[in-house]
Amino acid sequence: MTIATRFEPTDGGLVLTNAILLYRTAMRADDDRYAMTVPRGDTFASIHAVEHGEGQPTIAAGTPLTRAQLRQWTEALGRTAVPEILPDNVLVAHPDVLAWWTPAKMRIAEILTHLRAALPNEAAAFVIWNEATGDFAIRYPAIDQATPSRLVYRTPALPAGWHLVCDIHSHGRASAFFSATDDADDAHATKIAIVFGNLAAPDGPTMATRLCAGGMFLPLPRSPFAGDHHAE
Repeated sequence: MTIATRFEPTDGGLVLTNAILLYRTAMRADDDRYAMTVPRGDTFASIHAVEHGEGQPTIAAGTPLTRAQLRQWTEALGRTAVPEILPDNVLVAHPDVLAWWTPAKMRIAEILTHLRAALPNEAAAFVIWNEATGDFAIRYPAIDQATPSRLVYRTPALPAGWHLVCDIHSHGRASAFFSATDDADDAHATKIAIVFGNLAAPDGPTMATRLCAGGMFLPLPRSPFAGDHHAE
């Protein structure tokens, strides 16, 4: 998941180092998702390191946010806060806390966590798109057989208006490449295909990407998650 921000660089040389993600149970139709009230149902927060590699920053895997961490961050924000004009996506600006919102984004980290959990076997995931809302979502197939070199699964049945746009599978600890089996499977599809490999390597994972279009395979110069604001 890459991160887009409208905050301007500061004279203090601040850099993006962490992200706090908030989770809650399904909302009712009359809930205000931005209201500063106690949410109904269960809530959860996680804190993540932000990795700065090639391209835009990426949120890494996280850990549960503790009260101590929350207190430390709010105290630090209070010490460094200075009067300034804030962008329109800021929800709360207070000496103790600064909160803002960004549109929902696809998290590649979630998919990688799923693929790594299947090690040493291969695994798969699908990114689907809704033609009416423009929303993206992740679906995981039912697995009939999985080994370090073979994967047999059932492609999820999609509701009306949803379309498969990205087919992802892993090669476990092996390198990322498109096999002859992949070529046969993708020969009559129109989609983006991604293979992740070296999932257990310290410098992994590796990735191979291509656009499949009616029997043609066109290599992609980078991950489709690294530019489209819907899937950053």
